[in-house]
Amino acid sequence: MINTIKTYIATYSIDIVALLFLCFLSHRSNMLNNYRKKTFLFGIVLTVIIILSEAGTILAGNENIGLRNLNICCNVVGFALTPIIPLALIAISDISIIQTHKFILIPTLINIIAVALSPVFKLVFYVDINNHYERGNSFLIFIVIYIINLILLVISTFHTGKVRNYPIKGKMTALTLFTITGTSIQLALPTVYSSWHCVTLALILYFLLLSEFDSSFDPLTGLYNRVAFEKAAKQMTGRKAFSVIVLDINDFKSINDTYGHDHGDIVLKKVAASIRKSLDNQYTCYRIGGDEFYIICKETKQERIEYQLRNITNVLAEERGIDSCLPTIAYGYSIFHGGSLDFQKILKDADKQMYHFKKLKRAEASQVGDVSELSSDK
Repeated sequence: MINTIKTYIATYSIDIVALLFLCFLSHRSNMLNNYRKKTFLFGIVLTVIIILSEAGTILAGNENIGLRNLNICCNVVGFALTPIIPLALIAISDISIIQTHKFILIPTLINIIAVALSPVFKLVFYVDINNHYERGNSFLIFIVIYIINLILLVISTFHTGKVRNYPIKGKMTALTLFTITGTSIQLALPTVYSSWHCVTLALILYFLLLSEFDSSFDPLTGLYNRVAFEKAAKQMTGRKAFSVIVLDINDFKSINDTYGHDHGDIVLKKVAASIRKSLDNQYTCYRIGGDEFYIICKETKQERIEYQLRNITNVLAEERGIDSCLPTIAYGYSIFHGGSLDFQKILKDADKQMYHFKKLKRAEASQVGDVSELSSDK
């Protein structure tokens, strides 16, 4: 028995050291955004507390009557906090889900109340006067609420991938299933203490996955960045058809010179928001730098692409009705139908078409100017 306890303590110690190292990594990371760092810290601290409480139940539950109260306290902490772990993983992935849907916290609060009452009413667990632990008459409350939170984790995973249009769904699903499987083993077999080794590994894997995720986005606009575009371009093959759209803001330099760079940043955010709002999930947009945007899409029908581009200009026109300083955009596109792929040539063709578009618009604007001057002369 003593050797078994030593084994558990050793493995829990390794988990805690790994989590503390993860805490250091997340704090020093330049890839994670600030809110992820905070939620990672919360998840790590929460996991360490639960690991310590579980270690406490093993030490205090060794048929030592004098440690009964410690055994009860450790069980209360462990059972009360465990269903929060899936919520912590949701917060790490996308905290806005919890902020805007606070009602999802209700089952967890019910569990905390049930656990707090358990030492007296034998709901979730009970420790008798001889310091023997047993599951309570309503242990199902804990099981059901834990499963609800795991289901919420799965739903939030799909939501995050869909909103960001990022190929994270498969990775997040695999990681979620890993977490569910690892923690469920201990629910089925109480003497197999596997849950927190699994959660420790899951947090480390979440850190690696979300570091990659966050490093793919432009912090100003929320669109994908140049690194993500170059990665996507390298993954292109000649087997599938696709299209590339090049888009930039007309006279953006004059906006910065006239109104300042802070206003220029506001313009970039509004244009990016209009692009994101106008395009469906077949289109993935990247901010390459400055006022230049690239879009890769699965659509290869010219009329559909032009329809989506008109959507962008229409949305920007509506925004311009609110903010007259908002500029227009120019765009060009190139369609690849499959075969021998030269991605740089496709990109260059789209770029040429965009500059041709700019020249046409400038010519139209100058003609309008000439007509207005003639009218004023008359």
